[in-house]
Amino acid sequence: MPRAAIYAGHSAIQLSLGLREEGIEVAVFGPQDRLRLYSRFPTLKVRLLNYDGPSLLDKLADEGYFMILTGGTVEYLTPRVVEEARIPVFGLRGLVRWEADWRLKIRLLEEAGIPVPRVFRSIEEVDGLVIAKLPGAKGGRGYLVTRNPEEVRGWLDRMVTQGLVAAPDEVFLQEYVVGTTMYAHYFQSPIMDRLELTGFDIRYESNADGLRRLTPRNIGDLKEGFVVTGNLQVYPRERLLEDFIELGEKFVEATRRLIPPGMIGPFCLETVITEDLRPIVFEFSGRIVAGTNVYLGGSPYLALYWGREMTVGRRIALEVKMAEGQGRLGEVLT
Repeated sequence: MPRAAIYAGHSAIQLSLGLREEGIEVAVFGPQDRLRLYSRFPTLKVRLLNYDGPSLLDKLADEGYFMILTGGTVEYLTPRVVEEARIPVFGLRGLVRWEADWRLKIRLLEEAGIPVPRVFRSIEEVDGLVIAKLPGAKGGRGYLVTRNPEEVRGWLDRMVTQGLVAAPDEVFLQEYVVGTTMYAHYFQSPIMDRLELTGFDIRYESNADGLRRLTPRNIGDLKEGFVVTGNLQVYPRERLLEDFIELGEKFVEATRRLIPPGMIGPFCLETVITEDLRPIVFEFSGRIVAGTNVYLGGSPYLALYWGREMTVGRRIALEVKMAEGQGRLGEVLT
């Protein structure tokens, strides 16, 4: 049985629980100061490893481990390390680079025929409400919402000065669509050749949510920010489910054309629902997202496919076990 390696953070607890439930050994790796948390929970029973560089991934590969793509692998290991590491990856390894580059990200969504907000290619194009975003999985840090192009210019200069981006063109300028945000979670199974809907969440964000409890005169110089502090479970209206499933299917087909062999395992489409009940996709995450932690006790949507609730971590474990039993591990590990 192959063993699993998970970066410390994001969804490591959920993944460790699900994998252990299916008898798969787990190693959690990361900075030393992050590892103590996982030793506090006796039921996790995971191996803890200090991450001191990419050589650890090669060592884990030699010991029969595969690595699960998470937000930590995108943001902290970096796409280059993920692409070059010898360790097998559960998920679509080539998608990491697309997720971290906003140009590639929008290209993939457009190729899929998915409705997206307008993208501003330069500050000069900004003629309405815009959201400026840093690349990668930064947990909502560094967002700006404004109508003022000069405010965008000043914000870009600060991001470069602070070293958060190397150049202004790394920042993503996108039309800010007004509506309710909803993050749709999926699981694409190569072994069963089907797309499964696993759940939905909304994000609980620092200043963005805190400012709602203040009157305008109390806000003063506080700036709206979108640092994610937690996630909340949400159940969309049933009439929206078919729309969400079709969006997920379009995304999977596009990855098959552009990044063979295509999507493997969990992914997320981040949407805004407009007042006419249309989901508009403004981002995607090509791996498990922290929002799946809201059903740590098991996803009721996965129960519709499997007859029992389960976490996405356990769903990954089942896919790996089915693949190994059928001699098809190469279809889920890239």
